Amino acid sequence: MKNEESVIQIAKTLRQSKRVLFITGAGISAESGIPTYRGVGGLYEHGKTEEGLSIETILSGHVFQSKPKLTWKYLFQIEKACRGAKPNRAHELIAEWQDRYQIWVLTQNVDGLHRKAGSRNIIEIHGSFHTLLCTDCDWRREVSDYRTYSDLPLCPACGHVIRPDIVLFGEMLALNNLSMLQQQLSLGFDMVFSIGTSSLFPYITQPVQLARQQGIPTVEINPRETDLSRVFTHKLRCSAVEALTDIHKKL
Repeated sequence: MKNEESVIQIAKTLRQSKRVLFITGAGISAESGIPTYRGVGGLYEHGKTEEGLSIETILSGHVFQSKPKLTWKYLFQIEKACRGAKPNRAHELIAEWQDRYQIWVLTQNVDGLHRKAGSRNIIEIHGSFHTLLCTDCDWRREVSDYRTYSDLPLCPACGHVIRPDIVLFGEMLALNNLSMLQQQLSLGFDMVFSIGTSSLFPYITQPVQLARQQGIPTVEINPRETDLSRVFTHKLRCSAVEALTDIHKKL
């Protein structure tokens, strides 16, 4: 019943909003069959890979520079685990609501599912698995999967190693993404949603904290409590698909 009362209030506020920000993490893609992070989700449940290193170490910028073949070994595994995933109803609803509201999506996910669903204003703060780029020249390519690549992929233009356009552990975020986020925050939002993330990175928490300071309604959608839960106006303890479907019915 508590969720139902919150849903009614959220839908009422959303109806009166113009600009809406959706912050999304791994939880929104879980119902698309994409493992949530730690292996990237369940792939490495014991915390160590067969090399005896953590997945975070292997997927770090410094290991990629010194042992790119090792990093690529696990990039291939992760891509294969996520291959064929389709947007779920939560991704679709956010895209559909663009007809009613000016929506921006700030996502930590590199799976590209918001784009596949039709969302237009997306800040992929950690990059995208579906863009490959050369580590030396300007070559880059959009790909649907890594099926045609193996071992250590090299640039067809210059022969250097290529990589996904994602932020590896220990690397800096792309300045253009941070700049775009700050620009949109400066324009203000009427409502902020946080879906399927427990991240405490400043670029994820800042929009929520800023909204709270300005008295802007905020919504957390997550099956579990997070360290930031206390600051939200509304909290829905359920999946992204269930929550957004219920809200949609009340609009």
